[in-house]
Amino acid sequence: MTIELNYDRAEELAAKERQAGIRRLQAALERDGSCECHDCEHEIEPARREAMPSATRCIACQTRSEQRMRRKR
Repeated sequence: MTIELNYDRAEELAAKERQAGIRRLQAALERDGSCECHDCEHEIEPARREAMPSATRCIACQTRSEQRMRRKR
């Protein structure tokens, strides 16, 4: 019973992550070529856009965001 519950929970989390990924990709497509960082409004570097089309922040802003998140933990 516990194994089944853990498996069900893992499947649920995986499904949520897939949906989140789909939403990020849809948002990237809806930006209609917009390349601006949501934080600083500078252009997101072409290499970053190619590597991660769903990126909404430039590398510098993403780094700062991740550092803030780590400090909150």
